[in-house]
Amino acid sequence: MFRKTRAAAIAAAAATALVLSACGGDSDTGSTGDGGEAGGDPIPVGIIADLTGATGDVGGPYNAGMLAYVEHLNANGGINGRELKAISNDYAYEVPRAEELYNQYVNDGVVAIQGWGTGDTEALSGSVANDELPFMSASYAEPLTDPEDAPYNFVVAPTYSDQIRVALNWINEDSGGSAEVAVLHHDSPFGNAPVADGQAWVEEKGYDLGYKAYPMPGGQPNYVGLLSQAQAQGAKYVIIQNVAPPAAQVAKDIQAQGLDMTIVCLNWCANELFISLAGEDVAEGHVLIQPITPMITEQPGHESIREYMEEKGMDESDVSVSWVAGWATMDVMAQGIAKALESGDELTGASIREALESMGPIDVGGLIGGGDVEFSAESHRGSASTGIYRAEGGQMVEIQGGVTP
Repeated sequence: MFRKTRAAAIAAAAATALVLSACGGDSDTGSTGDGGEAGGDPIPVGIIADLTGATGDVGGPYNAGMLAYVEHLNANGGINGRELKAISNDYAYEVPRAEELYNQYVNDGVVAIQGWGTGDTEALSGSVANDELPFMSASYAEPLTDPEDAPYNFVVAPTYSDQIRVALNWINEDSGGSAEVAVLHHDSPFGNAPVADGQAWVEEKGYDLGYKAYPMPGGQPNYVGLLSQAQAQGAKYVIIQNVAPPAAQVAKDIQAQGLDMTIVCLNWCANELFISLAGEDVAEGHVLIQPITPMITEQPGHESIREYMEEKGMDESDVSVSWVAGWATMDVMAQGIAKALESGDELTGASIREALESMGPIDVGGLIGGGDVEFSAESHRGSASTGIYRAEGGQMVEIQGGVTP
């Protein structure tokens, strides 16, 4: 199947020809062509992106991956001859700005939205339910997977809570069944999302693991103070729920203080940026829980990405795991749209939701958890499977694949 691109697979399944237009702010960087003219009006999808805010270091590549997927899909023809119009704007990680963009996109008549952070995704959840707009984002907060509470939110990757469960399982095994664990987390809804569920998991499994959480203040030159508290706790393992720059600083502080601690990063610091910012020697041996398969790990879905890279003259270093996450998430949404159109119903948010819930396994070429993504009317948890990596020689080296709690 993957001798052709993932985009071509969608095109064949939907018997389509797609043309795409990608917009960023005031500029339209895409184009229309015969496919869009033959198939009718464009299909608009709104994107709420963090390009310049607190998480722009990963938000920028994620947004680039989404737009690259759409461009590649266009080049390979596609969704019922209709243009997919991706409208991307920066919200700089500010919830009020996300709400403004959301209202703008509703007025623009989008049929679905790609969001970003936990705070804004949760804040908009009620609105997307009322407006019947399928919403995917880079937030993997567990409450978003429950259709009773968030009927139009879809979480494509393992939740932060599933990731911390996997981390604690690994720590329990690696430690021989007894250890102290410090959880350093961003002081925000994103950072807090898995903390209580991690404590509950330790108790549920009966693990002999000490567990204490520490919020990480922003703008700190170092985290020596927090590490002193973790050292007093006796922590040998430090789970980090944050992005790469503060996690890299923690790694530097651990080395500078001569502490015997192993970092276990959850997905937003489990990436190449963590290794490069910390430095190869400093990052060495730390563990990364990452459900998106990086380019160094061969999966069928990487073939179409490499095809796109070759067309654009891109280097492997241009495509981080965050970039792949954006590509894969847009792939899931595009397949849902294709399935909704294939049904012959009018293309609406409600028809896309029904398609996503009923279409069974969504083949993303192993880019998420090494397998498929699947939703149902009872659960919008697309996957519970993740890879476990270790920083070795400046690379993300897989030590376990397809791991679930």
